[in-house]
Amino acid sequence: MTLRPRPAAPAPAAPARTERQRARRRRILDATTRLAAAGGFDAVQMREVAESAEVALGTLYRYFPSKIHLLLAVLQDQLGQLHATLSERPLTERDPAERLVHTLKRAFRSHRREPRLAEAMMRALQFADASARDEVGAVSRLTTELLVDASGLSETQAAAHVSAIRVIRHTWHATLLYWLSGNISLAEAHTDVETACRLVGGASSPPP
Repeated sequence: MTLRPRPAAPAPAAPARTERQRARRRRILDATTRLAAAGGFDAVQMREVAESAEVALGTLYRYFPSKIHLLLAVLQDQLGQLHATLSERPLTERDPAERLVHTLKRAFRSHRREPRLAEAMMRALQFADASARDEVGAVSRLTTELLVDASGLSETQAAAHVSAIRVIRHTWHATLLYWLSGNISLAEAHTDVETACRLVGGASSPPP
């Protein structure tokens, strides 16, 4: 598929500072999520998002310069929800590798329920160019924080396994994309994730 670039290079997405702006941003993200869940990447069109969120098209572009920026914001939102789930439903495993496998399998179950939404977010991550560098960086940072918290590693232990965490992050994103596109089975995706998670096997979790 060929993306239609805007004439000028997009500016960074504008932050929402006031309560009204935060509410408007929430409506935009919710509208995008609904459209992506129903029709995938191609269904997310800026005009349709603006209409569904009840905001002016120009306002939408001030918040999100492109659909790539918009879907990356939805991905950040989804990662935040998954992170919150970890706090609400704490893991019982002691081994960091087992904890990570449990977390990522939980994520795959969530994506299985909303495959079009998952594919839209991952395609946005795949298509992102330099104009979305900050948004991609935020996704990477949030994913790393999620993985570190899920592993149960202390700050010192996590620092010693920073490369392993990065490989696990890359593997998660890649296997998710391959699975969603039908190039590997869910069992193969789980196996690949488990293999990557073993990179932190043997690291001791801190006592409860």
